[in-house]
Amino acid sequence: MNNDIELLAPVGSMDSLHAAVQNGANAVYLGGKLFNARQYASNFDYDELKEAVNYAHLRNVKVYITANILVDDSEMEEVIDYIKFLYEIDVDGMIVQDLGLAKIIRDMFPDLEVHGSTQMTINNLPGAEFVHDMGLTRVVLAREVPVDEIKYIHKNTPIELEAFIHGALCVSYSGQCLMSSMIGGRSGNRGKCAQPCRMPSSIVDRDGNLIKDWEKKHILSTRDLNTLEEIQEIVDAGIISLKIEGRMKRPEYVATVVKNYRKALDEGKENLDLEDKKDVEQIFNRGFTKGLMFGEFGRDFSSMERPDNRGILTGKVTRVDKYKVYVLLNEDVDTGDGLEFEGANGEYIGMIAPFDGKKGTTMNLEKPGFILNDSLVYRTSSVNLLNRARLSYEGENVKRPVNMEININIGEKPKLILIYRENVIAVEAEKEVEKSERVPLTEEKVREQLSKLGDTTYTLDNININLDEESYLPVSTLNLLRREAIGKLDEVLKNMNKRTSIDPKTYNEKKKEFFSYKKSSKETNNKISVKVSSIEQFNQLDLDKLDRVYLGFYDGVNKAVSKAKNYNKEIYLWTDKILYRRDLDNIARVIEPIEKEIDGVSVSNLGTLKYIKDRFDLKIHGDIGLNIFNSFTLNYLKEIGLESAALSPELTLNQIRRIEEKSNSFTEAIVYGYLPVMVTKHCPMSLVKGCKDDKNCKKCNFSKGYGIKDRMNVTFYMDRKDGYSNIYNSVPLLVIDSLKQIYNSGISMARLDFTIEEKGIKEIQSNFYDYANNRIDEKEAKEFLDKFKENKNITNGHYFRGVM
Repeated sequence: MNNDIELLAPVGSMDSLHAAVQNGANAVYLGGKLFNARQYASNFDYDELKEAVNYAHLRNVKVYITANILVDDSEMEEVIDYIKFLYEIDVDGMIVQDLGLAKIIRDMFPDLEVHGSTQMTINNLPGAEFVHDMGLTRVVLAREVPVDEIKYIHKNTPIELEAFIHGALCVSYSGQCLMSSMIGGRSGNRGKCAQPCRMPSSIVDRDGNLIKDWEKKHILSTRDLNTLEEIQEIVDAGIISLKIEGRMKRPEYVATVVKNYRKALDEGKENLDLEDKKDVEQIFNRGFTKGLMFGEFGRDFSSMERPDNRGILTGKVTRVDKYKVYVLLNEDVDTGDGLEFEGANGEYIGMIAPFDGKKGTTMNLEKPGFILNDSLVYRTSSVNLLNRARLSYEGENVKRPVNMEININIGEKPKLILIYRENVIAVEAEKEVEKSERVPLTEEKVREQLSKLGDTTYTLDNININLDEESYLPVSTLNLLRREAIGKLDEVLKNMNKRTSIDPKTYNEKKKEFFSYKKSSKETNNKISVKVSSIEQFNQLDLDKLDRVYLGFYDGVNKAVSKAKNYNKEIYLWTDKILYRRDLDNIARVIEPIEKEIDGVSVSNLGTLKYIKDRFDLKIHGDIGLNIFNSFTLNYLKEIGLESAALSPELTLNQIRRIEEKSNSFTEAIVYGYLPVMVTKHCPMSLVKGCKDDKNCKKCNFSKGYGIKDRMNVTFYMDRKDGYSNIYNSVPLLVIDSLKQIYNSGISMARLDFTIEEKGIKEIQSNFYDYANNRIDEKEAKEFLDKFKENKNITNGHYFRGVM
């Protein structure tokens, strides 16, 4: 087994744990009942967590626990108590999204590894450097990072790199998706994603007209990742932990996928045969892609025809009569296999195979529905594969070789020494060895008894027996010595990290330091900031009616800066959520000629934060891409140099108040705008055009003006620039009627966020600014709101409802 590289398997139950370990995973990741991004998985209670860690450690397998969600202030103390428990049962590391939580873990449990979740959206070198500077030992890179960028990151930073290699993909950059949150309050950042991306949708133009042939497709549904044949290239790029997705999948899936990736790692892809690859496809697939890591794009990346398991092609309908359907098989079918037919109306109709069928023969089946001639038939589950998978983990395949030495000398207590690697266990019996009066003990009998390790995780490699002639020792004593030595070795190996329990008094004192705070008091500024995405939007602004402007465009930015400077306003260059090496260098070129004219830069990516901080003497504003969800994250970011920060749009007013009580940071909240609900490398319009890459986006007529209409007839408009697509909420956030409440919660500045608007900007800006500065009263603000709602629906966002 190649133990230098981690094959990291998903675990959602004890059976899945057994399946992963027995098939060759040398690390697993799993979640407890709380604080993880798969709240709909079975997950593990405290007793099961302890059992899981013991089971894995006895087989030299590491266990990482996910706490990969954003954490509310009111939950943080409970999370830390939970992590104390995990520390004391010897988990090997935590996978974390929340910056504030990561900081506390590093301070309170300095010898517990912390890994940055893919939810942190680390996609560039400075981002990896940022989390390494925090003390994290590993980062799970964004799934979209190209293999060449991985090589560059690996070459230039010592942090360990982990990447997903197989399983379901999120269409949005992880950590940057608000779609489920905004539609139904079920937040992916809180582990409750409802997967609206898997639902059917249509593509419409700016007038709401359907694009021909693009109605009720699965526009945002991705294929499943499969890199079995690229695994060595991934390892060579610098990935040391190969992560399989699937904590909500069945144990047989885990067994099958792990087994074949283990084979590819240990023996090379050339030793994978057709049956191995077919097993991986059969166990679950939405169609496969090598992923954005290897440049697959458009239709090669999308599962637009259907969002679920499609199995493998098994046959074709050759004849249909009133009651029967006749299927010519190109695969064997066993009784109990799941079969699925293409229905006449485009639907898929399933049935269970009632009898066996052989490849090359025709099965005569009861007609399950309206089926046409030449319809394709798929096998969606295989009884044979499921049985083989179960058999692979029902027994014990993982055995550690141990050595023994036993001294059996008349007149002395017998002593057994058990040796495993650097561990030496010595045990002694209570009674001395006697001289035999009848049948003396033989070396063969000693070896036979001490070799009985069948129900353990060990196998006897060598044994040295020092046995006096004519010695007598009961067989039960030999068995007792063996069991005692094995038990002691078990205890040593379970505590893989050599940890001891934390003294409760010391722990509580340390915790008190973190969770006691002086109530913050700060002036209510009632400031208004405005972000614009184009020079055309900027030109509509009344520069007298704002306190800060964010310029989210580069063409014409110099003229815009000069104009805003004349009004003595704060000027920030706004940067996107997703930036790679060339994008960061391009931003530097934009900043250099205007560095003395602007006040700062707004960042939505941890890599951008570090890049700007290291290169420019400018103020830094943290935008919503940083997912600031609690006071611990906010205070940490202030500590490292953020001048101001936008709080997460998923927070309620009550949550904001709690944050503001514990922080004196200058904070911002968005009060108007079409919130971005997804940022994707995938371009939905590439499906329409048939694009194979995204090299021509700047000149593409489809880059803006189109939207995705969901099954509720709600349209989410989108635009594409610089290699990614933004998909915006179907209705704008507009909370002018709650503006005073938002300021009273402690927010320093309210932001108007203009993205896809082409007109009406000045009116929106003027009303917000005038109301914030008491130039119009509540009644006039309400009149503006009512007038606005005559033409458009609006949302209050999460200020009053929150997220699950």
